[in-house]
Amino acid sequence: MRLPYTDNPPNFTSEEDKATLEAVKARRGPRGLIALDLALLHAPPIAGGWNALLGAVRTKNSLNASIREIAISRVAVLNKAWFEWNAHAPILKDAGEVNDEGINYVKTAPPTQNQPLGSGPLDEKHAAVMAYADAMTKDVEVSDAVFSKIKSLFSEREVIELTATIAAYNCVSRFLVALDVGEANSTGPN
Repeated sequence: MRLPYTDNPPNFTSEEDKATLEAVKARRGPRGLIALDLALLHAPPIAGGWNALLGAVRTKNSLNASIREIAISRVAVLNKAWFEWNAHAPILKDAGEVNDEGINYVKTAPPTQNQPLGSGPLDEKHAAVMAYADAMTKDVEVSDAVFSKIKSLFSEREVIELTATIAAYNCVSRFLVALDVGEANSTGPN
């Protein structure tokens, strides 16, 4: 990390900062604070907002786990955020809908250049999500073809949740890479 991490746990004196710390710890559960938290907690109000947003993106949406995690994992690959990849690829695998060949494809396939994927080891929904993540991450603009495919496969709520997930994890990956959180940028993916 390019800055020192906070103490684990940080020794806050203000009640507001202590409340933020407790909210982050509650979301993390028994595994405790992670390197990302220990970076963010240098700025408790930012950590609190981050915790609320990412908590909603990860646990308060209707997307199934494999759809959510393929989006997150693909953003990690495109942005070379290996701390993020190493955290989310196992969750994608555990979701059970994408096999090892599909996970390797998410990790190694070149960006889809804002066109829906036509082949590969992913089913139609997962391929469409990968193309959507590619477009949002690499091009920002999403072609009508890619968006039409997403709209045909997902409800309006799911489209919003998927879009928010990809956008949020682009934010996460940029933070992780800029500060080298987890010291994983030079080591690459597991």
